[in-house]
Amino acid sequence: MLDLLTSPQAWAALAALITMEIVLGIDNLIFISIVSGKLPPAQQKRARQVGIGLALILRLALLSVVAWIVGLTAPVFDLGITGAPDMHGEPSFETAFSWRDLILIAGGIFLVVKATQEINHKVRPEPPAEHGKGPSAGTLGAAIAQIVALDAVFSVDSILTAIGMTEELPIMVVAVIVAVAVMYLAAGPVTRFVNDNPSVVMLALAFLLMIGMVLIADGFGRHVPKGYIYSAMAFAVAVEVLNMLARRRRERLAQGTGRAA
Repeated sequence: MLDLLTSPQAWAALAALITMEIVLGIDNLIFISIVSGKLPPAQQKRARQVGIGLALILRLALLSVVAWIVGLTAPVFDLGITGAPDMHGEPSFETAFSWRDLILIAGGIFLVVKATQEINHKVRPEPPAEHGKGPSAGTLGAAIAQIVALDAVFSVDSILTAIGMTEELPIMVVAVIVAVAVMYLAAGPVTRFVNDNPSVVMLALAFLLMIGMVLIADGFGRHVPKGYIYSAMAFAVAVEVLNMLARRRRERLAQGTGRAA
């Protein structure tokens, strides 16, 4: 342990892993913000606290069984189907599936279905008289159940990433705790920002839809570099920020014109 504290390589690995874990936590945080934002204000903080707390517990529990987690990447069955080769001469999709693949595919399908339902609800909202009676009306228990389900998927992906970056368990534990702490601190402001800006909700749902498709593709052996995904998300956020600034400027000009008249 003392060797790790005095090792520049260990500190560099810790910094890199913390950064990676925080980036990977963005997906989890967006989902928690969307789901908790549908609850009554008095329950939103509780849902975030429980969801993020369980995310930490799941990650630490998975770190305690690292050998088992590594075993999740071993194939459990093979369909024996050969896909058409891609430009590199490799099969276009995998037919040998591990438990990790199945978890990613299931989580991806869940995200795609959930995001599609929410987008449909935003595009075709319920009449005021029926609001709160449809499937979109959430309860604290249902929200926590959804958060836990996605926590499990993102936790497996997070821990496998950590294992690939370092073999030192203390470094992985510290990185996970720091990343989840950042997620906890950011959850409230992110949820409030999403709730206060309706157009951002649709953008966040589009992110979840994209992340779900990426998880499914990853489960089928078609890995999409995370840099592409987060670069696209950052660009979309930048465009939305410009749109928000433009809308606010127009509103201020309209208010000034109204007062002058």
